[in-house]
Amino acid sequence: MADNGVNKGRRRFLVGATTVVGAVGAVGVAVPFVASWQPSARARAAGAPVQADVSKLEVGQQMTVEWRGKPVWLVRRDDAMVERIKEIDPSRLRDPESASPQQPAYVDPVLRSIKPEYLVLIGICTHLGCSPTFRPEPGAADLGGDWPGGYFCPCHGSRFDLAGRVFTGVPAPLNLEVPPYRYESDSIVVVGEDEETA
Repeated sequence: MADNGVNKGRRRFLVGATTVVGAVGAVGVAVPFVASWQPSARARAAGAPVQADVSKLEVGQQMTVEWRGKPVWLVRRDDAMVERIKEIDPSRLRDPESASPQQPAYVDPVLRSIKPEYLVLIGICTHLGCSPTFRPEPGAADLGGDWPGGYFCPCHGSRFDLAGRVFTGVPAPLNLEVPPYRYESDSIVVVGEDEETA
């Protein structure tokens, strides 16, 4: 059979080139299409979990990260701070056993944390949304001699202990909120993901 002057090498080249151009075109269409399935940066910022490295956090110090546009406080407590929390007379607290749903079910109701050493709280007062100040030192003169350390909201005088539990006789009606969180490792806290569902 005659080849009628057909250049087989050129034919293979044209078929290969067409295949490559078609594949590049398919990828060019697929990448934006697949990318459209991903949540936008705004959506991720609205609810995406946040990682915090607490390895350099000194005892008695607090660090702040942002989650869902809110400040989240991470505090490293020592044994003395934990004991002061436990020694507070429950009658001085509005919700000493954390019965109101201001925290995940998997945190200790008194210390309001997974590990006694680290406290994780949303830093917004439950009265009018102010941001309380961190006052960990016990016996602060301006807060009364029986001050065990905790948070003081200078806007309206609300007071919270070092577990974020609200004292009685102040405007705030509820304890500070504990967000969902889990430990990815001994030093990495993931805020915004439940320990139980991770």
